[in-house]
This record gives sequence, structure tokens and C-alpha cells, in this order.
Amino acid sequence: MRALRFLLLLEAATFSLAALIHLGNLVEGYRHQAAATGESVIACVLLGGLALTWAPAPWSRRAFIAAQVFAILGVSVGLATIAIGVGPQTFPDVAYHVTILAVLVAGLTVAIRAAPATER
Repeated sequence: MRALRFLLLLEAATFSLAALIHLGNLVEGYRHQAAATGESVIACVLLGGLALTWAPAPWSRRAFIAAQVFAILGVSVGLATIAIGVGPQTFPDVAYHVTILAVLVAGLTVAIRAAPATER
């Protein structure tokens, strides 16, 4: 669970950084309020999931899985908005979405496979 907690923290940090960029606070030219809002919500859910990983088993793993699934859905919405031309369409945005989606799916896969049969 320690590695999964670190992963949640890392994911939340990257979403927070992306939100700050889309708010125009770190890099000029990437301001997009809707993207910043979505990334902030995902970061908060990931941090909430992180806090809940200290709950007794099986709830700790379930909290991790729920946070990952929520983030995967959020990233999927982001990719869809990019595809239809509503969201930011820069190379860094596309690269981030594709990369973080792979990380989220990998984390979810590890958590599901590591779960004892009684927790599934």
C-alpha cells in the first residue's frame, strides 16, 4: 500500500501542476479555465483517496481504486474535449493526457491484481 499511496500523491501533484499551468500561474500561453477546474477536481479526489487509504482493509484498497477510476474518467473526458476541439490542443496537453492515462491504468491494474481474492 505504501507504493500505491506514493503513486496517488505523485498523480495528485501532477494534476495540481497542470491546473496551475492552465490557470496561467506558471507558464504563459496555456491558460484554460475549464481544464484547470477539471484538473483541480481530479487532484482533490486523488488526495481524498490518498487520505482514505489509511482506512482499515479492504477500504484502503477500494479507496485507491475508486480514486484511480475517477481520475481515468476525468482524463478520458479531457481527451474527448481535445479530440472535438473544445479543450486545449497543444502538444504538452495531449502528451500529458496520454502519459497520465497510462500511469493511472497501470496503477489501477496493479491494485486490482494485488488484491486478495476476498476483497474482489
